[in-house]
Amino acid sequence: MLFCGMDKKIEKTELRREKMRRIAKYCIGCIAAAGIIAFALSFLEKGVKRTDITIAEADRGELETTISASGRVVPAFEEIINSPVNTRIVEVFAQPGDSVKAGTALLALDLETEQTNYEKLLDQHNISQQQLRQQQLTAQTQLSELAMQIEVKEMEVNRLKIDVENERKLDSLGSGTGERVRQAEASYSAGVLELRQMRQRLSNERLRNEAADRVSSLNASSIGKDLELMRRTLHRSQIQAPHDGIVTYIISDLGTQVGAGEKVAVVSDLSNFKIIGEIAEGSSDKIGIGSKVTARIGNTSLSGHVSNITPQSKGGLITFVVTLDNPQHSRLRSGLRTELYVNYGYKDNAVRIPTGEYFKGPGEYDLFVADNDNNLERRHVRLGDSNREYVEVVSGLRAGEKVVTSDMSKYQNKTNLKIKD
Repeated sequence: MLFCGMDKKIEKTELRREKMRRIAKYCIGCIAAAGIIAFALSFLEKGVKRTDITIAEADRGELETTISASGRVVPAFEEIINSPVNTRIVEVFAQPGDSVKAGTALLALDLETEQTNYEKLLDQHNISQQQLRQQQLTAQTQLSELAMQIEVKEMEVNRLKIDVENERKLDSLGSGTGERVRQAEASYSAGVLELRQMRQRLSNERLRNEAADRVSSLNASSIGKDLELMRRTLHRSQIQAPHDGIVTYIISDLGTQVGAGEKVAVVSDLSNFKIIGEIAEGSSDKIGIGSKVTARIGNTSLSGHVSNITPQSKGGLITFVVTLDNPQHSRLRSGLRTELYVNYGYKDNAVRIPTGEYFKGPGEYDLFVADNDNNLERRHVRLGDSNREYVEVVSGLRAGEKVVTSDMSKYQNKTNLKIKD
């Protein structure tokens, strides 16, 4: 019995040892598998699939340098119609989107107050005209009477002159006296002075009447101008389309109060378009009148040129106008956003690479350059000017070398990568 008990004890010990050996083998296997997996992951991390990247070859060629800007398509011609006075809308004859001809009624404004003011001003103008005529007639009568008095005085002075000559003759013959000669001479001198005074008075009256006429005429003319302005205002009580086009905006609620100069309607020519572009103020020196522009609408490219530049910036942006070579292109729609590329220079025989996600503007870049053994090596490259297709390589890359042009930001900590098929 004792022997059998020892056998059982020995058997249990062996079983435990065997179990420990199996556990040890299992742990070693797990550790080895983990190592293999870690190695595989490490290998995979250092590689990149060829289908996940874009590789381009640097070459030499022409480079028309451009600067990008944003733009918005607008009608080539549109007219904003403003209210002539403070008033309200009493009738609406059109709606946004309506096609109208020149002279078509769009809105009717309440101008009853202006009509009353016009009639008062018309009466005032008529009164001023009558006053001017009355003043001229009065002045003419006064001047005629004064001129007649001068003629009578001239006859009297001529008679006094004859009296002086007669008295002098009598005095020389001994029939007269010196006293009578002096009296005749005094009367003649007084008459001459009175005649001179009357002539001066006539001249002054003429000048005064001319000045008064000018003042009255200016006053009447001023009233006439106000009257004409008010007449045109009343004529605009019915807002009309200034030209053929499409109504793109109109106040359509009856009774709406509008102020003088407030926009009430817009008529646009939607058969021709232009583009309003915006560019950062710091880049404004790179555009000028006549600069060639390429506008991108989806996959469509439209050519044009800069025809106008605003002299002042707003919000750090400069606005400019692009006149299109084909302003009637079927892709053009009012309000459509566009990408603009403005040409500002040209370089010949420049080292260049295709543009891509990597390019954010001129400056220093770390790009991956490929060799013939499917290896990628990070290299410091300086890039310069660009256009919609190419970027200039200033340094760090030679013509004929291949470079990754897709986004490699997730490999920013790697210096070498393997291309895997």
